[in-house]
Amino acid sequence: MLTLAPAPAQQATGTGFSANELVDTGNAFFGEVSSGLASVIERSVSAYGQPNGYILGQEGSGAIFGGLRYGEGTLYTRNAGTHRVYWQGPTLGVDLGADGARTMILVYNLPSVPALYTRFGGVAGSAYLVGGFGLTALRAGDVTLVPVRSGLGARLGINVGYLKFTPEATWNPF
Repeated sequence: MLTLAPAPAQQATGTGFSANELVDTGNAFFGEVSSGLASVIERSVSAYGQPNGYILGQEGSGAIFGGLRYGEGTLYTRNAGTHRVYWQGPTLGVDLGADGARTMILVYNLPSVPALYTRFGGVAGSAYLVGGFGLTALRAGDVTLVPVRSGLGARLGINVGYLKFTPEATWNPF
C-alpha cells in the first residue's frame, strides 16, 4: 500500500470528510457492520488524511488469472456536488473467483470532478470464501483512491490492474 501525505491545502480548507462522518455514512450504506468498517476507514484516514470526496456504489468482478471489474455509484464532494460515475477495468495475476460488493471509494486530492475520469492503477489481493471487508489504494498523479469493499463471493489471489472512471456507462474496460 502506498503511503502519501495529504495536501496541506486540503487540511487547511476544511473541505475534507472526517473519519466519524465516513464511518456514519459507511454504516448507513453497508449496514451495521461498524467494527470492521470503522477499522478500515480509520486506517485509511490515518495513512492518507481526510478525503475531499467519496463514492458510494456497487460493483461486480470475476477472474480466471485475468479478470474484469465493473461498477457504478455516486461521487459526493463538499464543493462540487454529487455526480454519477462508472468504473471498469482489467486485472492480471494469480487470481481466481468472483464477487459482488457494495463499495465506498475514498477520494484524496481530487482537484476537480473531470480529474476523476482517468485510469487509476494498483495492486490488489483477495482471500475470502463468503464475504468481508477489503481495502486497496489506487493512484493516478496526485489523486489517490481507496476502495473499501464489502461483498459476497469466493475469491483467492493477487493481481495488478487499473480502474478507469467514466461519466457514462461502458462495457469497454480498456
